Amino acid sequence: MGGHPWFYFVAYQADIARALRELKEREFTAGRYNPVTRLPRFPVEDNSATLGNRHKSIDDALKASAEDGTRSILDMTRVGSKKDYGVVVPLGEERLLELYGMTQPSRDMVEQNMDFFEDIERGHGIYVITYHEGRPFEILFAG
Repeated sequence: MGGHPWFYFVAYQADIARALRELKEREFTAGRYNPVTRLPRFPVEDNSATLGNRHKSIDDALKASAEDGTRSILDMTRVGSKKDYGVVVPLGEERLLELYGMTQPSRDMVEQNMDFFEDIERGHGIYVITYHEGRPFEILFAG
């Protein structure tokens, strides 16, 4: 993996693309992206610093970050099924089984083993649905 790793847990919703859009807007509004925050800290929590955005739009922030990228979820443009630049894809079932011994890991399991970062190329992202008591609970976005 290259670049600076980032990750976020957000409440589960069935529409992953909508969850991605809402997370991007939240992080843009908070100013937790390069160049406003040179090296954002992860994980983002309720008390994480907010400097406010310094750009008119996410596109303006992307342009200002140039080749360094925003070092955040803002670098992701969409949800997809195939790895590509700017795309978050689901972490495959085989990899989930390798890492967690199951396809429905809890948040604690994911936080204790983030070896999936080894699989993520610079400018790419993944997502994992975490479970609590057998039900989808959160979505982890990472890149």
